[in-house]
Amino acid sequence: MGNGMNKIVEGLYVGNIRDAQDRKRLDSNNITHILSIHDMAKKLHDDKEYLCIKASDNAAQDLSQFFRQCNEFIHAARLSGGSVLVHCLAGVSRSVTVTVAYLMTVTNLGWRDTLKAVRGARQCANPNFGFQRQLGNYEEEQLEQERKWLKSQFPENPFQDEAACRRLMEAHWQFVLHGNNAETEESNTYTLPYNAYGNREPKNRTDSEGGTKSDSEANKRTVSKRLETTEQSSCTWQNDRSHGPVANSKETQIFRSEVKHDISGKD
Repeated sequence: MGNGMNKIVEGLYVGNIRDAQDRKRLDSNNITHILSIHDMAKKLHDDKEYLCIKASDNAAQDLSQFFRQCNEFIHAARLSGGSVLVHCLAGVSRSVTVTVAYLMTVTNLGWRDTLKAVRGARQCANPNFGFQRQLGNYEEEQLEQERKWLKSQFPENPFQDEAACRRLMEAHWQFVLHGNNAETEESNTYTLPYNAYGNREPKNRTDSEGGTKSDSEANKRTVSKRLETTEQSSCTWQNDRSHGPVANSKETQIFRSEVKHDISGKD
């Protein structure tokens, strides 16, 4: 569960149910509007403007049907000078999904980059696999129309959301690359949705010489190329023995860096 609400861009926060119940935290962040999206969403504070959407954290749940309604609520609140808290129960999946959809609509970013931006501010952000599919479909089939619609309703947009999102994307990259603790491999990764590949092994890719390479090897080469272009000379690949010997498994390699970045700028 997320630990405290996080500011994503000006006037927009993501949090969990406890944040929505915490009067002191709401007031300290000047929250005037609350978008509550979970199975038992309801108004909790009489002095706050609410949009309550009852929806389950289930891959089969259609959240995309609510995107326009959420976009309008969030944007109108921000333009009026207010601040919005978008929350579900854990502040990880449902709330993040509608936040990503909104930010896609007010910027020129796609869903993958927008999710990276949200993760730059809230590391636990991780919509379930079904919601990620819906964001992808939204980008491909509805996004341009929704951008035009929102602009027709609110012609003026004083916010610099795309620039803010790009800064958050860089913060996310630095976290994935280095983590808050370079000694902890687990802190540098995000877990794939359960059974994302079904019962299949990840496909091998064909390299430029006609051979094949695994996804892990491809990822290693991608990171290495990025490092070469950014001259990160202190970054190396090392044999991973941190988990001890594993029967019938090959020794793996992991990425280590001596460089630590402070990207902890939290509210």
